[in-house]
Amino acid sequence: MEQYKRDFVEFMLSCGALKFGDFTLKSGRKSPFFMNAGAYVTGGQLHELACAYAKAIHDNFGLDFDVLFGPAYKGIPLAVATAMAIHELYGKEVRYCSNRKEIKDHGDTGILLGSKLKDGDRVIMIEDVTTSGKSMEETVPIVRAQADVRIIGLIVSLNRNEKGQGSKTALKEITELYGFETAAIVSMPEVVEILKEQNRLDDDTLARINAYYEQYGAKE
Repeated sequence: MEQYKRDFVEFMLSCGALKFGDFTLKSGRKSPFFMNAGAYVTGGQLHELACAYAKAIHDNFGLDFDVLFGPAYKGIPLAVATAMAIHELYGKEVRYCSNRKEIKDHGDTGILLGSKLKDGDRVIMIEDVTTSGKSMEETVPIVRAQADVRIIGLIVSLNRNEKGQGSKTALKEITELYGFETAAIVSMPEVVEILKEQNRLDDDTLARINAYYEQYGAKE
């Protein structure tokens, strides 16, 4: 397993972004773990987060793309910080772009923040976590309506590896529905594997995680 994955698991825990307990997700599911990207609030934390994203993008998609698109709201700082990290780590200039929740009718008008999208742009989408894939229902049409772009892929920080709308993971459903690849910095099974190696999951927490995946785990 790549070292940046192990480092990222430690980072999530140290920031309080990944927690174990009893949580009700937006989907209504009762989960024994929760990932909150809102926990990354300092310059140092955002820098480390962005570097992890940059390494995962490099490993999964390469650097032959033009724009990082971060859906409002959490995707906005992710796109900005990761564009900076890609330049820092790989010397590659990419533009950032995000959508507004409301269309602006004065000054810098339109629905986009940052760079405008142009015909021929190759786009990487960046999000914090995808459980059901519903966010892409709004975001993909917005991106494709702006110009004749090619969406290369979607990167998230954590793949929860649970069912989306059907029996497959939300990320696989997104690939099948929209025709672009998906990837994550780390998956929840990898998180569990790392923490088990380090004896950092008690029996009760592990049992609840296993029970959760019995009910909601993706079949593929």
